Amino acid sequence: MEFPSKLIENAVGELARLPGIGRKTALRLALHLLKAEMDTTASLAEALAKMRFEITYCRTCHSISDAEQCDICANKLRDHSLVCVVSDVRDVIAIENTGQYKGVYHVLGGVISPIEGVGPSDLHIDSLVERASTEDSEIREVILAISPTMEGDTTAFYLSRRLRDLPNVHISTIARGIPVGGELEYADEITLGRSIVERLRQAR
Repeated sequence: MEFPSKLIENAVGELARLPGIGRKTALRLALHLLKAEMDTTASLAEALAKMRFEITYCRTCHSISDAEQCDICANKLRDHSLVCVVSDVRDVIAIENTGQYKGVYHVLGGVISPIEGVGPSDLHIDSLVERASTEDSEIREVILAISPTMEGDTTAFYLSRRLRDLPNVHISTIARGIPVGGELEYADEITLGRSIVERLRQAR
């Protein structure tokens, strides 16, 4: 693809590095930004820079946050005895959009995947066990809301073994309204909401 400007070529190259963006789409986006008001392009650049450099992670649940503790963990109206374990912040957003869940979360930061070199120590698993096992812990139920892929099931099995001996902490999994091999973030809100509400409690 030939470009009339090296600056356009550089912009297209950077945009094309984003997931799901090919070079043709990247070119359309670059030309759109070029034609837009200067303030529009400047606002976009500023928002992206602030997002990248100023966003932090919640010290409790590891979700993205604007402060040391995210709004969900800081909300005293949420049910802090109920913790929904997810692999990624996108799953938090998907579950919140259902409006069916009023507990709190724990974001693992991925799933166990030996092929990709991701083991339990690479995830926020120890901090989950610590959250649930401290003397002053409010946690009474841990919902394993992990996508039902091979890696997701491996992660859920590992978590179950780590958590099963904790007294007074019940472990449940989301109901299989989510198709095997599917990703939570792509499930429709009704199905995902029903899967949370109709979760299955595991036997110890």
